[in-house]
Amino acid sequence: MAFSFLTQEIAMDLGTANTVIFQNDQIVLDEPSIVAIDNNTGKAIALGQKAKLMQERENPGIKTVRPMKDGVIADFNAAEMMIRGFIKQVNSKRRSIFTPNIKMVVGIPSGSTEVEIRAVRDSSEHAGGRDVYLIYEPMASALGIGLDVEAPKGNMVVDIGGGTTEIAVISLGGIVVQDSIKVAGDVFTSDIQQHLRQQHNIRVGQITAEKIKIAIGAVIPDLDEEPEPYAITGPNLMTAHPVHATITYQEIAHCLDKSVARIENGIIHVLEQTPPELYSDIVENGIHLAGGGSLLRGLAKRLTEKINIPFYVADDPLRAVARGTCLALKNTENYTFLMR
Repeated sequence: MAFSFLTQEIAMDLGTANTVIFQNDQIVLDEPSIVAIDNNTGKAIALGQKAKLMQERENPGIKTVRPMKDGVIADFNAAEMMIRGFIKQVNSKRRSIFTPNIKMVVGIPSGSTEVEIRAVRDSSEHAGGRDVYLIYEPMASALGIGLDVEAPKGNMVVDIGGGTTEIAVISLGGIVVQDSIKVAGDVFTSDIQQHLRQQHNIRVGQITAEKIKIAIGAVIPDLDEEPEPYAITGPNLMTAHPVHATITYQEIAHCLDKSVARIENGIIHVLEQTPPELYSDIVENGIHLAGGGSLLRGLAKRLTEKINIPFYVADDPLRAVARGTCLALKNTENYTFLMR
């Protein structure tokens, strides 16, 4: 293509918890979706990992913002700063005197409203995107997992992200039945915070609760490989004296039970609406789990026992959506499910 050096192609998974950017089939950025803003000037002073280190440790002159909530843009201004900053980081590695035209594919939740879709598109365009395509996240994760989304057979994907769990049945390059529920990684984190307050009288921040979730997060009380109990220290709710507690994975499985049950109900609800022919394909092929939430220990086993259909966790589930947007970027002419 003439002047191809003037066109830059970017695939972006704009997630509630993390933003991943692919370029030329490689991950060029994988950072937390967070921006630190100077309260006096309103300018971004840090992005991604640097901003995350400031989270819950700010002084009154600085605020940290997570622009994405429940998978959609909650703070338009901060989202634009973040996308622009991340693209700038990617471009700082390029040596070019020209400002490239950016062609982008961005993943969005399948339950997005017109207003939310417009917000993502506008933010991407303001951040320098000339050609912006949008793809629904379940479709992107199906592509990223390696499923043939255009085949005349039913594939089912459950993508448990930071803000939403996306459940979708895909056939012939389209989403046949979908549901987007606001129970995902952030809810699991606050479940853990609440459990520690109630059971141990101890107050912990979001960051510590997330560390616990990653270290010992589980959804069944009897795992084959048991993680070591996790030791934490925090202030007592009543006296503010330091409290030490050791948390086991069984406790976490207990406190996440209700939230995981809501995801189970969402999956059953989608299966109830699935046409019978596609349903039989799904029983034969199993259901695929993606997203960070699918890394909770014992999740595939619990869902398989509950729903009687085999569940499989994708390889590298955290980046399934990003890989899918990357594949969609190569086929923008052929894929009819991309939105412009």
